[in-house]
Amino acid sequence: MTIMPKTTKKTTGFPLRRAVAAALLPLVALGATLAPLAEAQAAAPAQQRSQVPGYYRAAFGDFEVTALFDGVVPLAPGLLKGLAADEIQTLLARMFLESTPGVQTAVNAFLIHTGQKLVLVDAGAAACFGPTLGRIQDNLKAAGYAPEQVDVVLLTHMHADHLCGLRDAQGRAAFPNATVRVAERDAGFWLDEKTAASAPKEMQGFFRMASEAVAPYREAGRLSTFAPGEVLLPGVTAMATNGHTPGHSSFLVESQGRRLLVWGDLVHSHAVQFARPAVSIEFDTDPAQAIATRRKVFEQAVREGWSIAGAHLPFPGLGRVGREGEAYRWVPAEYGPLPAATAPSSR
Repeated sequence: MTIMPKTTKKTTGFPLRRAVAAALLPLVALGATLAPLAEAQAAAPAQQRSQVPGYYRAAFGDFEVTALFDGVVPLAPGLLKGLAADEIQTLLARMFLESTPGVQTAVNAFLIHTGQKLVLVDAGAAACFGPTLGRIQDNLKAAGYAPEQVDVVLLTHMHADHLCGLRDAQGRAAFPNATVRVAERDAGFWLDEKTAASAPKEMQGFFRMASEAVAPYREAGRLSTFAPGEVLLPGVTAMATNGHTPGHSSFLVESQGRRLLVWGDLVHSHAVQFARPAVSIEFDTDPAQAIATRRKVFEQAVREGWSIAGAHLPFPGLGRVGREGEAYRWVPAEYGPLPAATAPSSR
């Protein structure tokens, strides 16, 4: 018989336990380090209140069109004329639009790159209408262009929210190499000193802003007028759309069979005026003419299949006019990439 030696103490477990403990020590230390981080991550991150840059590009034949967002302005529903207040509210509610303190209304401009020229239609409000507007310059730069590259600025009309952006904060030309062009009738009205002097007191400021905005270009010999139907440059033709102002104009842009009408202020409220084209707005110089023009252009847009760019349609203001019974409807453009094949040459 073999007698095994008696063991009085187990010693083999201690080295193992010491090894395990040594291995776990870094993990314990790591846990202590991560604990405050986990607590910090449990708190919600701060909200990011900045919006994306306000530009949107689309291709029309060989032309590139970039919508530029100047900002928004609240327009009181009471400015709309020719329809009972409760009916206006019904139309606004149908589109889920808030009307207090006013209906949010976009101010848009449009940059057209023809491949040869860079053309800006309208220049925004700059500082003329408060802090919610005045973003054309920033969004032009965000879109990849510089103000110095603009060759021509076409004005649909001479209201301040379309031309105050012609000047910078120091009163200089904001587009130093551009020629500004405006319809003969609008220039003859807004830049005429006798007409300005005889205008109602509440209108005096609008005449002053128009004159000041174009002053740097006039002094440099870079302000000129155009006639209805004039071809302003290849693919861009002026169209008389009078009523909102005496010489209000739209611009028909054509390339490779695609046609886009940049129509300025034919519509201020998409929720109301497509459904009720006979509704005018307080700012119309000749409300009856503005209504007749709107009806005519709506019909042309439907018949001809024009795309539309509107100064006061929800950004980017691009889309089409559709028929809806005896009335019309706004069909906004869908977001999409710019086809590489139509990208214009670099400047």
